[in-house]
Amino acid sequence: MEEQLEYQHGGDIYSYGKVLDFSININPFGPSQEVQQAVHRAVSEIARYPDVHWRELLQALSVAKRIEQRYCICGNGAAELIFSLVQAEKPKKALLAVPSFGEYERALQSAGCTIEYVYLKREEQFDVTEEILERLDETTDILFLCSPSNPAGRLIEEGLLKQILDTCERLHIRVVFDVCFAEFSSAAGRIDEVVRKEAYRCVFWLEAFTKTYGIPGLRLGYGISRDERLLAKMRACMQPWNVSVLAQAAGVAALSAAEKKRTEQMRKYVAQERSFIEKELKKMGIVYIPSAANYILLSSPFDLFALLKEKGILIRDCRNYVGLEQGDYRIAVKLHEENKKLIEAVSQIYRQKAKEQQKGV
Repeated sequence: MEEQLEYQHGGDIYSYGKVLDFSININPFGPSQEVQQAVHRAVSEIARYPDVHWRELLQALSVAKRIEQRYCICGNGAAELIFSLVQAEKPKKALLAVPSFGEYERALQSAGCTIEYVYLKREEQFDVTEEILERLDETTDILFLCSPSNPAGRLIEEGLLKQILDTCERLHIRVVFDVCFAEFSSAAGRIDEVVRKEAYRCVFWLEAFTKTYGIPGLRLGYGISRDERLLAKMRACMQPWNVSVLAQAAGVAALSAAEKKRTEQMRKYVAQERSFIEKELKKMGIVYIPSAANYILLSSPFDLFALLKEKGILIRDCRNYVGLEQGDYRIAVKLHEENKKLIEAVSQIYRQKAKEQQKGV
């Protein structure tokens, strides 16, 4: 098991063979036909270098996000942007609300940054609370926030978010605000307004095409910041041609009006299926964190990772998240028939364990 957990993320189907993968959290419908067709058309261009300035992609981003191109930057997935920002800023002290995405910590460690943790409480459903305001001071260089959070799927309350950003703006603390799962939440537009209305210079808005548009294999993310000096420093830390021809083509197609409508339909579907899974978990007496995203964090006294793997289902063992422990697992929200298979498999495990306990095994 220790060897398996060396890989820090979900989606490691290459280690486990043919499995039904609930360990990654992407659009359950996968990429649209339009995005796939754009990639197919771009195949004829792979004999050329990609546009090093991402011009067509930035134009599409500018229109879709109603922001000037000069405030945008593109990366080889959100991870490259996280690492590039940390290398550009070289912060001395960071604040992390945990549990959270492991790449924040890895990027900070790569720059020799001291990390202080705000341990979110299980009994408070791992919500960010006002405690974080008490931890922000002049010695803090950078703060990472994620809404909905990963792996708990919790939203930061809008009033508190504004207080945090106001404080960071006043204290000149860089905020990396990760909204990679925001499109799965009905609060996506409101989160957007909180950040954009005030035009904060301290905020670096981080988003990926991976989750919403179902293209993790293409690696494409983007960031938005009104601090042009920061963006220039980040570009200086990046390798040239960091976004492939295929990824840029996919990104342009994904930012179309048609994709926006498809995303809205996907969001409603995910909410419906998430409700279905949560109700079934509740029937089985399984403790879970109510989620606003396309995944659910749950706890079990049984080794669900190993037991489900035997049934050909892969879930995310979350013990290597700072702030979580053995018995914490994250499951994705997928298509209904797939979700039914997961629930039935978990139900079988719990029925079998109940029989064993009755027999005193």
